[in-house]
Amino acid sequence: MTSQENRRITDAGTLKAIAHPLRMRLYRALFVARTATASQLADQVDEAVSLVSYHLRKLAEHGLIEEAEAQSADGRERWWQPSSYGFSIHEEDIAGAPELAAASAAFGRTLNEQRTAMHGRFLDERHTWSEEWRTASISSEWLPRLTAAELSALGQELEAVLTKYDQAARAAEAAGDTAGRENVAVHLHGFPYRG
Repeated sequence: MTSQENRRITDAGTLKAIAHPLRMRLYRALFVARTATASQLADQVDEAVSLVSYHLRKLAEHGLIEEAEAQSADGRERWWQPSSYGFSIHEEDIAGAPELAAASAAFGRTLNEQRTAMHGRFLDERHTWSEEWRTASISSEWLPRLTAAELSALGQELEAVLTKYDQAARAAEAAGDTAGRENVAVHLHGFPYRG
């Protein structure tokens, strides 16, 4: 069963495993689907089932995903699910460890590229969404002058708000309330910069 906790990644092997672009796409697709087979995920990412199966096994080797209870009578297919509610990488775990820092940077770049591509796809396909969804979509930039402590507190508050909405949506979905629900991506970045 998927743990409701956020997994903290502290080793280079796991960071390298998730930094692979296809593995990140597979993890995201599996997180959204909750459970899926390699065949179902292969259709979503437009890759061969054998390649997807290989990368799913790599994610499983690092404990990022796990086998799930079969969702069909076909016992030949393996079902997968995320092993935790998500994962996180903390600066204090990679500080002073060059290999971890490099793996974390590679992961961050992969994630940023995929997030940018997702948002770009929405912008390109925006006209295919209803007016309600187009109006509900959010795109803003804030440039406050904060201390490191204030930025940390802001991040914690935003995470709490997003967690509240996600948990409520999952509960509603589990109760059968699926009308009008779509997958929604919320990407937040908060970082210092100099002019």
